[in-house]
Amino acid sequence: MRNTAIVLAIAAVFAAAPVFAQDATNTTGADSGFFVNGNVGHSYFGSGQNSGSDTGYQIDGGYRWALANGFALGPEIGYNDLGNVRAKNVFNSNPVVAPGKSSLHGWTVGANAKYSFTPNWYVSARTGLYAWNGHGMTRDITPISTGRSGDGYYGGLGVGYDFSRRFGVGVGYDYYRAKKNDINLSTGLLSAQAEVRF
Repeated sequence: MRNTAIVLAIAAVFAAAPVFAQDATNTTGADSGFFVNGNVGHSYFGSGQNSGSDTGYQIDGGYRWALANGFALGPEIGYNDLGNVRAKNVFNSNPVVAPGKSSLHGWTVGANAKYSFTPNWYVSARTGLYAWNGHGMTRDITPISTGRSGDGYYGGLGVGYDFSRRFGVGVGYDYYRAKKNDINLSTGLLSAQAEVRF
């Protein structure tokens, strides 16, 4: 069911975009068109024995429609790997004896918005569904290292600078909710971003 929903969302993004692909250029720089965005930064696993930090990345693409002066909105799809974090002992902050690590990765499907408040500076926001796979320690009295998968959500905010209509860079924070029964791998990503537009 989850994989079917992702495939349908991807198909909808690329089937609908050409229908609305009109030359909607705004004076402050928000145009209609396809984009590819890449983020690399510091991920924060923040739950008990699975807490820690590592390097993570997100890559996504989609299409935005210029809806008003400086404002564009549209769908996006993406993939992330938020790194591997050495699991902590449930009773203290020491590493567990076993060499297990917490990890999280998955697919995102959602919406992406951009508002250019000057010809170069912009703010952005994104949110949607997160189909994740992970590995970590359970919250039992005697925790075990195990794998889980599930559906969650994500959301993020950013600010950046456009060097041209086709390229911009920025910084942002994204949160990925990944919790299922006895394991919580929810993670934040503070990252540098680069976006190419077509």
